[in-house]
Amino acid sequence: MNYLKLSFDKLDVGALNDLVAHESCGAISLFVGTTRDNFQGKSVVLLQYEAYEAMAIKTMNHICNKMRLRWPDIKHIGIHHRLGTVPVKEASVVIAVSSPHRKSSLEAVHYAIDELKKSVPVWKKEQYADGEGCSEWKENSECTWSKSYKDKHCL
Repeated sequence: MNYLKLSFDKLDVGALNDLVAHESCGAISLFVGTTRDNFQGKSVVLLQYEAYEAMAIKTMNHICNKMRLRWPDIKHIGIHHRLGTVPVKEASVVIAVSSPHRKSSLEAVHYAIDELKKSVPVWKKEQYADGEGCSEWKENSECTWSKSYKDKHCL
């Protein structure tokens, strides 16, 4: 089963872990991406995420299908991505994969975050402290679908 969600609510790592757990699996691998307080020397106070939601879920499903072809023993996959404001230290994305043995779930989680960053239409805006009142929309450096989307805004 795939558990996919875009949410404006705080992500619950434990709840996603429980969703993907299965009695036939001896491994659950997790990736938790959090908002850090810095980027390239700038002090970050929060991130804001937006998504093309229908396409994001469709793309996340496609990633899950590719994972299942590559690691057929995977039981459950969970990908939850936060939208809206995400303060420093809070989770922006949580990926959980269960499988009978650790190798499949560990490799699949690594693959999932890389593919998510490359292909899922989610944008983030970094809000900086520094008294500058600046913010900047970012795309992931791995993004393959839009190398032209750049918008910088300072108040």
